[in-house]
Amino acid sequence: MPVRFRLGRRLVALVACCVAALPLGAQRAQLEQIIKRRVLPNGLEVIVVENHGIPIATVELNVKNGAFTQGPQYEGLAHMYEHMFFKASKAYPNADAFSQRAAELGARFNGTTQEERVNYYLTLPSDSLRGGIFLMANAIRGPLFLADELAQEKEVVLGEYDRNEASPGFALQQAMTAALYPGQTSRKNTIGSRAVLRGVTPDQMRTIQRRYYVPNNTALLVTGDVDPARVFALADSAFGTWEKGPDPFVAEPVPPIPPVEKPVAIISESPVGAVSVLIQWQGPSVRKDRAATFAADVFSDALNTKGSRFQRALTDAGLWQGILVNYYTLDQVGPITISGQTTPEKLKAALAALWREIEKLDDPGYFSAAELEAVKAQRGTENQFGLEKTSELTHTVGFWWAVADLDYFMDYVDEMAKQTPADLQRYAARFIVGRPSVTGILISAEDRARLRLTEADVVGPVREPKP
Repeated sequence: MPVRFRLGRRLVALVACCVAALPLGAQRAQLEQIIKRRVLPNGLEVIVVENHGIPIATVELNVKNGAFTQGPQYEGLAHMYEHMFFKASKAYPNADAFSQRAAELGARFNGTTQEERVNYYLTLPSDSLRGGIFLMANAIRGPLFLADELAQEKEVVLGEYDRNEASPGFALQQAMTAALYPGQTSRKNTIGSRAVLRGVTPDQMRTIQRRYYVPNNTALLVTGDVDPARVFALADSAFGTWEKGPDPFVAEPVPPIPPVEKPVAIISESPVGAVSVLIQWQGPSVRKDRAATFAADVFSDALNTKGSRFQRALTDAGLWQGILVNYYTLDQVGPITISGQTTPEKLKAALAALWREIEKLDDPGYFSAAELEAVKAQRGTENQFGLEKTSELTHTVGFWWAVADLDYFMDYVDEMAKQTPADLQRYAARFIVGRPSVTGILISAEDRARLRLTEADVVGPVREPKP
């Protein structure tokens, strides 16, 4: 199943809350005590998180083959490949045989597709760990892509597409993605194109496998009631003979994302009551500007805090029913999003107030040091799960391995703690204030006609960035 704009910050808090009380710099040291890693000679990275709370283990494979690897002819096929993963392989002649073996192990399995990774995971009793690791190894190393199974899954994925298309906001989000990533829409679209999905072939699946499903583009994560030394030994046994492939991003470079040159407004009509508003900017890329991604997270948290200057001016004033700021970390240009809802009667006034407030976000003094310290403290205490829910931690670590690297995850809490009001000011000036944006409005046709709403009414201002 595809996932959009999900994993980012909330799951990092699962770890942050456990280590927030430690002195600066100690968070990484604590994580290094529980997270062990090793790279096999073929390039497969093996990461183990040990937690003996309950006799359960999660085995997860992460592959850098999300939407960002998709040219137009492959739009949506990273997700289609995910659907074919737990099917016939050299060891199991069909999907039923795979499922039967998983049932024998007591395993539940699933996968997700995002912009920059696909992950596959199963959770099972820890005494079935060996069988689970070899089951995953068979799935990734020897898929058959049987024509009848592909035809069946094609209909499943097209059903997902139909359900997405029926959502009032789907067309708007698709149009905004096209505007925010000009010429590279397919590389941000996890659900894909109906035409490409209908024409999918086993040969296309094999091409994806050859390019991206190689050990040097994959991480194996094992978490829970496990012994790291045993996991490393099992990984070597199950994956050690898997042949290393060419670097897929040297052989098939991902094109750079062109900048948005001018503000864009998109109005989508649907039979809705409230008006939904989305404003997006191209945000930082984690590998190109790591520091800015940490500022982005504190910035979003500060604006979203109840009683913040931003919320007082917009929601407390009664113009917006709710408004949320988000940055989604990606290697290839993560989006910054401000989303909110208001009534048709208040729309124009609410938009005007929002743009006025956005223009202030790079002002010195907009954020106070005391405000940021409260935000960072809240980040550390908001989630009491900690490291105990290892299945979620598995997905979190896999996400960061794919879009950044494991060191990014290990240093996250420390780097968050370093952010200052000046860092947030620079971030806002560079990526948001006066920068070309894409504004989307979801409104009923009747309300749009009554308000005489045009693109010019909602487009954001542009100015030269401050030095």
